[in-house]
Amino acid sequence: MYFLLRFVVFCLDPLGLGRRFVIRPALNLSWNVYDRVRSKADEKVGTVRELVLRLGLIAFAVVLIIWLAVFMYAAFYYLYMPAISHTRPVHMQFKTCLETSTPCTFPHAHVSLTKKQQLLMVGQAYKVIVNIDMPESPQNLDLGMFMVCAEMRDYDSMLRGHSCRSAMLRYRSPLIRMISTWALSPLYVLGWKEEFQQVPVEIFSRYLEERQHPITDVYVEIQSQKIQFYTVTLHIVADFTGLRYIMFNWPVLSAIVAISTNLFFILVIFLLSWYHWSDAKWLQSVQIKYARLTKSLEPGVILSKTSSLRDDDDLFAYGDKSDIADVGGDTLSDADAGDLVLVKKAASGKEATQDSFRKRHAKKTTADH
Repeated sequence: MYFLLRFVVFCLDPLGLGRRFVIRPALNLSWNVYDRVRSKADEKVGTVRELVLRLGLIAFAVVLIIWLAVFMYAAFYYLYMPAISHTRPVHMQFKTCLETSTPCTFPHAHVSLTKKQQLLMVGQAYKVIVNIDMPESPQNLDLGMFMVCAEMRDYDSMLRGHSCRSAMLRYRSPLIRMISTWALSPLYVLGWKEEFQQVPVEIFSRYLEERQHPITDVYVEIQSQKIQFYTVTLHIVADFTGLRYIMFNWPVLSAIVAISTNLFFILVIFLLSWYHWSDAKWLQSVQIKYARLTKSLEPGVILSKTSSLRDDDDLFAYGDKSDIADVGGDTLSDADAGDLVLVKKAASGKEATQDSFRKRHAKKTTADH
């Protein structure tokens, strides 16, 4: 088959001109075009890969920086902002008189806030409020004013604060009560609304927690035997001022400002770090020191640090130190380059001395013959 193909080609082109001037140049041109196209395609693929890699690294760095800024603000908010309020139910107790079946003592209660732990933040002012749900009964309307007292004690039962405040039901005229009753009668009938008032009594307006004596217990007392109430609750509300007030009342604005500030400082630190690590001078100095140490530990190389015995040839060779490079590819310092050049010249001088000795020995042997 091969010889048949050769014979056909010879018959078609006996002198080989077509193959020499047409077929071979066409094949070479096609191969060159193919190589160029393939190289360009490989370059484009490499460029696209590099571009995708750089974009991925940039996106990862941006996401990491933004996440770090948000995390820093969230951690600061968690550590700096205390709990807004603490609510505890107050279960009142009293002794009943046997003759009149009315309370013989003032209603009082013990409220446990925590077990030897610090519930309130030190340095933060708090409002201590007692809410009393009182029905609009004739007895409460005739009650008038009454006193509500509270004591703040620590885990050693030491008194850390005591205060009493007066309170009473909000006055409404009979006409207003009748109109509101008629207007809200469907809700009263369906049980969606009740005829009572919530009386808030602010016992402490600005109570400050002490680090050595955290508050663990609160004692509440209503100094009235005729009072009627549904429930009593204790509210401890933080009274924010300054930065805490801004962060609590404008959370979105404060978050935007804080996260933007964190982003600015993180970007500054990132750019300074990148500039420092991109500068290779300190890395080159470390490489030079490492090369000096490794060469000094080699058994066949002795680096002489004394320059008093250098001759004129050594001083001339001292200027040719640009060919000596360190590990990182940069030229060594003057002292290191001079020492290495002297070592090279010493080795070359020794070899030259041995060559001259051999030549003289050969001449002497020839003369003797």
